[in-house]
Amino acid sequence: MNTLLSNTKVKIALSALLFILMLLAPAFLSEFRLSLLGKFLAYAILAMGLDLIWGYTGILSLGHGVYFGLGAYCMAMHLKLVASNGQLPDFMSWSGVEQLPAFWLPFHSAGTAMLLALLVPVAVAFVLGYLTFRNRIRGTFFSILSQALVIITITLFVGQQGYTGGTNGLTNFDTFLGLKLGEPSTKLTLYYITVVVVGLVLLLCLWLASSRLGKILVAIRDAENRVRFIGYNPVAYKVFIYCVSAALAGLAGVLFVLQEGIISPAQMGIVPSIEMVLWVAIGGRATIFGALIGAVLTNSAKTTFSEAYPEWWPILMGAMFIIVTLFLPKGITGTVKDWAAGRSRHTGERAAPAALKPAPPLGFAELEKSQQGG
Repeated sequence: MNTLLSNTKVKIALSALLFILMLLAPAFLSEFRLSLLGKFLAYAILAMGLDLIWGYTGILSLGHGVYFGLGAYCMAMHLKLVASNGQLPDFMSWSGVEQLPAFWLPFHSAGTAMLLALLVPVAVAFVLGYLTFRNRIRGTFFSILSQALVIITITLFVGQQGYTGGTNGLTNFDTFLGLKLGEPSTKLTLYYITVVVVGLVLLLCLWLASSRLGKILVAIRDAENRVRFIGYNPVAYKVFIYCVSAALAGLAGVLFVLQEGIISPAQMGIVPSIEMVLWVAIGGRATIFGALIGAVLTNSAKTTFSEAYPEWWPILMGAMFIIVTLFLPKGITGTVKDWAAGRSRHTGERAAPAALKPAPPLGFAELEKSQQGG
């Protein structure tokens, strides 16, 4: 119990510290750097959702760029309609489209666009997740299927240039809810909105991870068949958390396109999808904080390297990934956590009698006992 309370206090303290640092960032960063940080924080929302399915549930998705892109496109379609002032979007006119397609009509409303930015990724994730998890497709096979989803989606978006903007995507946005997107005050407002959303998503993910649901997800990751044998339905849990992760990716896409001002098929391709997994791996799987920190640090390093060493930055990024994989297999946060736990255990062994040493984690025994008690 004392260990649990201690971990909870540490999480609360870290959450408060991160939130304060993010709120104070505008006082120390230029407008350009603040815009970059806002974009990285949007990525962090996606990374935390990805950590829920990979770090906690063991589902390696290499196609999360699709859900990110779908959410971004939904918001971009609304922004494009507003910028067109009642006329056809420019790319439609260039492609010979004479009338606004019916599926664009709901995006005249900002609220509907925001809702669809969450529901469309969830719908796609539900279909893919249910069909694959029900047939017990997992591991490498699921990862390959998720990459196939990326290829199909990009082919569709590029091929339907008259309806999606093709390879150029959607851009040239002016306003959102009457606010000029190019104004410094609007950018600052969007940054603070992103910070608040990151804080809420962080608390949501921490709550899910520490709840009974989180224990079941970890059990599914470690031994799915055993979870099934003790009476749980892994399919329902996996589909649910996969849909939650897709919704968070769509939300990240919305915040990204509002701050970046563009979304194209290239931003939801295979390479970006793999990079998203690397954010979680570098930060630390199954830590939530690690996903957030990994997304911000990795993208910050990418920006720094590309600015300082334009010709060498891909090599430097690759070297960073290799170093973390070889020497920090649990990521930055996981390694720090293990180091702190080792110091605490060493101190406790010297100070406390053997009978008072904390018991090891119960794992499946805890799940089975809680089920019997329920």
